[in-house]
Amino acid sequence: MKTNVGGIDKILRILVGIALIAWALFGGPVWAWIGILPLATGLMGWCPAYTLIGLNTCPLSKK
Repeated sequence: MKTNVGGIDKILRILVGIALIAWALFGGPVWAWIGILPLATGLMGWCPAYTLIGLNTCPLSKK
């Protein structure tokens, strides 16, 4: 897996993921557990959707 998530994108994914998971833990709707996805992609630095559409926000891995 080649890194394709970087910088601000990574930070936003992690923050949004944590916020959604916290919301789910504190009585939010069940769908808020979707926060696991942006948290995981932010921590890994790789997004499968970006790979499918050819998007890359990581300046270190661009050609």
